[in-house]
Amino acid sequence: MGLDNIKGRGTALNPDNRFENIKMEILDEYLEHTKDENEKPVTQFFNDNTKSILAKNDSDDLSFNFSINPYRGCEHGCIYCYARPTHEYLGFSSGLDFETKIMVKSKASSLLEKEFQKASWEPQMVLLSGNTDCYQPAERKLKITRSLIEVFLKYKNPLAIITKNSLIERDLDLLLELSKLNLVFVTISIPTLDKEIAAKMEPRTSAPSRRLKTVEALSKAGIYVNVNIAPVVPGLTDDTIPFVLKSAADAGAKSARKIILRLPWQTKELFTNWVEKNFPARSAKILNRVKSLRDGELYKSGWSIRMTGEGEWADTISQIFYLNCRRNNLNIEKPFLRNDLFEKNPEQERLF
Repeated sequence: MGLDNIKGRGTALNPDNRFENIKMEILDEYLEHTKDENEKPVTQFFNDNTKSILAKNDSDDLSFNFSINPYRGCEHGCIYCYARPTHEYLGFSSGLDFETKIMVKSKASSLLEKEFQKASWEPQMVLLSGNTDCYQPAERKLKITRSLIEVFLKYKNPLAIITKNSLIERDLDLLLELSKLNLVFVTISIPTLDKEIAAKMEPRTSAPSRRLKTVEALSKAGIYVNVNIAPVVPGLTDDTIPFVLKSAADAGAKSARKIILRLPWQTKELFTNWVEKNFPARSAKILNRVKSLRDGELYKSGWSIRMTGEGEWADTISQIFYLNCRRNNLNIEKPFLRNDLFEKNPEQERLF
């Protein structure tokens, strides 16, 4: 096991935290004496004592006002994750720390109940999750996401869920009850169907074929399913767009969306290193193609263009995407979520 590659992790790097003045540099001579070929970084979990569970969205690019992230950091280890730099606010690194030091919001469900009970709360769709995956591996044991879904069902507040993990099938019983009331829709993210690329790019997520089975299971149960090709990685996964859309439609998905690769802050360094290590023959093409969408840079954060890119190649990707959506009858039926069923005091209302 070299320092450039750790099995089951998206990156072995830990770039400097941009908020920290003190930097640590490990000398090569020290590494030669200390590295253990059998040693693997162990995931650590920390209690997140946050007092508020709803994150307010201030981006015009997104269609929701509030989201919930039960976890900060994500063991899925997706190399491209735009949320990596948020770990630096916690004093961690956006690299390996993001995958191995996970903040757990153990009181999430009780905090959500308090929000719903406030006189100021107006029933509206809330997204699980806006940054890190609410069904990452720790959820299998901790069940924080499941407890949150129970609160949504209890108060009958509409909910949208986005995930890359088939663990969502565990909560099909709750999702069915929400779906009967038009209170939920689910997005399954599938950037590529190539299992070898997926294994390197998002090492601890469910395999693409397994995610398609999740799309099918949820769709057969009557739950509205959207598929996200997120991210589209130019030069690496953009050629699979037609196959992802057809497979998703065949599995029962009703709609599809796409998001171009976003590389804010240190994510650029992590992604560049990953591409060069895993796809050396294609790395120049991939990085140059990314730059072609960002006016010669690896990332530009302006509203509207950060999700789509700009230029000739961005237009080509959009044309391919929308043509194949039409060809597979996607985006004809839109999800409909009800806001009028919300119960401010569900226990009291049941008494009467």
